[in-house]
Amino acid sequence: MRGNTAFLRNIKENGGKSILDTGQEREFDDQASSHTERFYVRASVGPRECKEGQVPQKMKAAVYYGAGDIRIEQVPVPVPDEGEALIRVLRSGICGTDASEWMSGPKVFPVVHAHPHSGHVGPMIPGHEFVGEVREFRGPAAFGIGDVVVSGAGIWCGRCDRCLEGRTNLCASYRTLGLNMNGGMAEYVVCPVKALRAVPSGMNIDAAGLAQPLAVGIHAARRSGAGRGDRVVVIGAGAIGSFVLAGLKHLRDLDVTVVDFPGRKLERAARLGADRTIEAGERLTDTVVAILGGKPDVVIEASGAPGQLAVALKLVRDGGRVLAVGIPKGHPELDVHSMVFREVTLETTLAHICDEDLDASLRILSQGVLAAELAETPRPLEDLGVALDQLASGRVEGKILITPSFG
Repeated sequence: MRGNTAFLRNIKENGGKSILDTGQEREFDDQASSHTERFYVRASVGPRECKEGQVPQKMKAAVYYGAGDIRIEQVPVPVPDEGEALIRVLRSGICGTDASEWMSGPKVFPVVHAHPHSGHVGPMIPGHEFVGEVREFRGPAAFGIGDVVVSGAGIWCGRCDRCLEGRTNLCASYRTLGLNMNGGMAEYVVCPVKALRAVPSGMNIDAAGLAQPLAVGIHAARRSGAGRGDRVVVIGAGAIGSFVLAGLKHLRDLDVTVVDFPGRKLERAARLGADRTIEAGERLTDTVVAILGGKPDVVIEASGAPGQLAVALKLVRDGGRVLAVGIPKGHPELDVHSMVFREVTLETTLAHICDEDLDASLRILSQGVLAAELAETPRPLEDLGVALDQLASGRVEGKILITPSFG
């Protein structure tokens, strides 16, 4: 069952219990933190009133059970451990992975099988793109109670070989809030302090809500290997293509061409700094060569549309680089013979590196241009199912933001 019928099913009145209550209890802890006003009580007790400024025992959350089945439930508010912070979520974005899980999951969400690193198994709260207000934290932090922060969502160990190389997104125990464990599509979420960054004073909350996906675009721009003066073509002017474009323009002096079907997305790419835009068509390579005076040095496939990675490989110059950002639904057929004999390099990109990309993301967003173009009017948590349907069917041109917390 899809749509609002499945999505709006609230928990039944049998004691007000959610499936997420099972086996969870909290005990009073007067040593938790000098910053906290929480009373840790067993999650099974009935509702209680909270004074202003206190953290409630229960929260509203969107809980994913399977394809087309997300339910609004009352679940226990999570408790931060050492090195973690409790965040009251102000905005939580959705992406293509969320839409795919809604339409045909669970594939990424560990509903059926336990995730090897997070250990989570069973119904899960999605949401890996969120911004919120710090309500509690345990241990040292670069922010205080009441500060607004963005989350990188990814969690890394800092000790394995890849972490020591600085590639924390490839950590041996990497897991992501909202993808592999409970995330930010709820009134509250717990996040490691090291994955949080304070939002600059005066930045709009909706703009801050774009920080995590923009960090992914910045990481992709770095992974492309584009150097000063290179001619770069980005295939796809959707949200991720726009974030990659912003990352490219932020990092280096590059000549960037964006390719997509005619319409508002392509017009937006021009406003976001593309040196030129080209309408997609059957003779794309000939068109690009005629306009640029040759094949581009780097091609970034950011649409995920069928056949476009093969188009990118054909489009790039001999000895050039292709970066796969978009993830196609099927298994693409690639001309490996041509790649080898033309010595074309095919790169991939995954998530972002928090310590490199999240701060850069906030610097770009502080300029105000990107959010004005991409951030849509925030919607309530109850509209999540409708929003996912719209995203999955290609009826969204910007970034949808959900507001789990009001007031």
